[in-house]
Amino acid sequence: MHEELRLDNQICFRLYTAARLVTQAYTPILTKLGITYPQYLVLMVLWEKDNQLVNDIAHRLLLETNTVTPLLQRMEKLGIVSRKQGEKDKRQQIVSLTPKGKRLEEEAFAQVPTGMNEQLSACPLKFEDYQRLAQELDSMIETLKK
Repeated sequence: MHEELRLDNQICFRLYTAARLVTQAYTPILTKLGITYPQYLVLMVLWEKDNQLVNDIAHRLLLETNTVTPLLQRMEKLGIVSRKQGEKDKRQQIVSLTPKGKRLEEEAFAQVPTGMNEQLSACPLKFEDYQRLAQELDSMIETLKK
């Protein structure tokens, strides 16, 4: 077997596994809030800046619009966001937080950081390690986006 093809030698497998397990750790916390992890990502984008175009949300999340649209439709059915046509271009949709979506920010702030700290408490990484890891991953993401 070629050493380069061994699973243990693949950074992609470690990234995939870490992402899957971190998302899994979020699940019980977010379930209490009545949302999924992808919905949480959309909410974080809207909590930073409300009333955004679908395209802008998709761009911020590094996703395609056709991936974000069904997600937004489900969120609209839950009463978390609302969508309306753009005034200048009727093909564009503007996504806004509803009062329920705005309330979720406070609920998430009260539950998510504490819950994730508990989930990761056994991990030997320190705050500085997470900051460094985030910077290194940001660099990798920027390189791969090109």
